[in-house]
Amino acid sequence: MTRLRQRMLEELERRNYAQGTTRCYLRAVTDFARYFHRPPDRLGPQHIRQYQAHLFSKRKLAPSSVTQRLAALRFWFIKTLKKSWSVAETPYPKKVLRLPTVLSQEEVAQLIDSARTPFQRILLMTLYATGVRRAELARLKITDIDSQRMVIHVQGGKGRKDRDVMLSPILLEALREHWRGLKPKVWLFPGGRWHTATHPIDTKVIWLACQEAARRAGLHKGVHPHTLRHCFATHLLEAGADLRTIQVLLGHRDLEETTLYLHLSRRHLSATASPLDSLALAGTGKKDEPPGDA
Repeated sequence: MTRLRQRMLEELERRNYAQGTTRCYLRAVTDFARYFHRPPDRLGPQHIRQYQAHLFSKRKLAPSSVTQRLAALRFWFIKTLKKSWSVAETPYPKKVLRLPTVLSQEEVAQLIDSARTPFQRILLMTLYATGVRRAELARLKITDIDSQRMVIHVQGGKGRKDRDVMLSPILLEALREHWRGLKPKVWLFPGGRWHTATHPIDTKVIWLACQEAARRAGLHKGVHPHTLRHCFATHLLEAGADLRTIQVLLGHRDLEETTLYLHLSRRHLSATASPLDSLALAGTGKKDEPPGDA
């Protein structure tokens, strides 16, 4: 590890940044230096502007990805190098709101039933039943399953925050069967080829489980672990759960993040009629073939 990388790592650790954020920030600074073939402490604001343009024009990264890279460089300049940073000279890109993919309950069932192995099946079931992030899923311990209170303790989630989520009776029975098969000692989902290692699974295993099941199920929508988190929240909202409860279950910092699911809920979308429906138009009777899904 280089001296500069060690300095940045120490600054991140002093501020108790999450492991995932630390990895992303270190990768971003490394990529920045590699792009210019120079040590990052010899690069300045003009290089950041060039790099930002490169990320958009050549790599075609999303605004959120570019924002994350800029946040890493900002930390590098301010906290590690103790230099100034001008927001006016290096503005963050404007946010773009894109609605995520949400599967129907039937499609979720099809996805879970298409899992290639029992281990992949229990991963998909737990993702959907709890709404946890894939990094949170990977680090669940056996002791996090509280069958007395019927909750799962999510420890050290995003922002270093703990929370509890509901434990479905169906999931509890599936987890007990999973435990009887593998007999894990610490981690609920151990790593290694045969899932017997003393470390948790890599988050890539969870990603691949979603990809394989979606392909086997014949789902043409983009499906990844976060898709099941979106499904969890949207289906709860459609079943009548309030936004505040969903916010707590998801571990969102503020309610504004959770209001996204109002845009996805069929119950809320269909609760308000279009003004077109109140017009007395000629020739608007039912036709034999509707344009929507049959």
